[in-house]
Amino acid sequence: MTLPLAGIRILDLTRVLAGPWATQLLADLGAEVIKIERPGVGDETRSAGPPFLKARDGSDTRDAAYYLSANRGKKSVAVDIASAPGQELIRQLAGTCDIFIENFMVGKLAEYGLDYASLRSSKPDLIYCSITGFGQTGPYRNHPGYDFVFQAMGGMMSITGEAGGTPQKVGVAFADLMTGMYASTAVLAALRHRDKCGQGQHIDLALLDAQVAALANMNMNYLISERVPKRMGNAHANLVPYQVFQCADGDVVVAAGNDNLFRGLCRGLERADLAADPRFRTNPDRVRNREALISILQGIFAVRPAAEWVGRLREQSVPVAPINDLSQVFEDPQVVSRAMKVTVEHPAAGSVPLVANPIRLSETPIAYDVPPPMLGEHTSAVLAGLLGLSDPQIAELAAQKIVQLGN
Repeated sequence: MTLPLAGIRILDLTRVLAGPWATQLLADLGAEVIKIERPGVGDETRSAGPPFLKARDGSDTRDAAYYLSANRGKKSVAVDIASAPGQELIRQLAGTCDIFIENFMVGKLAEYGLDYASLRSSKPDLIYCSITGFGQTGPYRNHPGYDFVFQAMGGMMSITGEAGGTPQKVGVAFADLMTGMYASTAVLAALRHRDKCGQGQHIDLALLDAQVAALANMNMNYLISERVPKRMGNAHANLVPYQVFQCADGDVVVAAGNDNLFRGLCRGLERADLAADPRFRTNPDRVRNREALISILQGIFAVRPAAEWVGRLREQSVPVAPINDLSQVFEDPQVVSRAMKVTVEHPAAGSVPLVANPIRLSETPIAYDVPPPMLGEHTSAVLAGLLGLSDPQIAELAAQKIVQLGN
């Protein structure tokens, strides 16, 4: 079955997470993704472990779990981009591609003749996506940064953590992941424009921009009220009750996000009187009287075990959940039924477990056939297939350490 992006080829000069997350999504949708990596080193996340993928003999491979999370479905071509012959190979490969995605420091690829202005002169329909920390413009454009920096600068840490406690980052690289999602969306929009007009374009994506944009309602709470939001732990700034409650043997999350759900919560708790209390009748009432209501609810939850409350509240169609660790996540019947864990054959390990893409397409379902590539695994095949290089030519490039061939 033909996938939606079949026939689209991407040259991927990204590493770590934001860029690879975008190109993995596009690969899942059927694009051919050629991942350019440094010989001998590869993407930095290959060594971001332990844990590392185990080979068939039980030894560690060179690939960390971090790398495996964002690179399935791609072809690895190891080229020394710092060398003139390596730059020429990449330039030629770009000429065969629809999309060029990179996350080098601002201006660095211009030194190699691989910037948008250089490539579009010979390929005006090229879609060129640059992912950087601060973007191509502005006073910070040349500053380095990682996700942690952008969660701090972009406001995420100011609203994450317990009230009165220290600022906290989110448990995954949120700014990276959001930027990757924005990048894949931008590329699809640019493809649509190219298909209509025949014209490529430059996409400028910044992690700081993505992090700022992703604060959504918290941004608007500030812009409308001019009051700076504070950390509230697991509580919600605009909805009550919407937080964690301690039960007799553990915790549950309750998300009664509207008045009907609050009435259902009260029925499940056998406290219908709370829904009629004028202090709590509507959500604005509950937000204004948050402390009084939460104190009452916490006293109720504390007397029964978490599983009982989950059952009672689900009977009332109230959003409620236990707080699962990852072992519990992948054993949850719903997660299992949705096949969120997949297994793909791997040349060194025999197989590798991966997390499925959450996109479910009825006519063109995603297939999980290609594992995250080993470093340089596809160098020979890509140089021969796309550039027409002979085996002796490829061998000479390898001997000069311009390229690395897979084992």
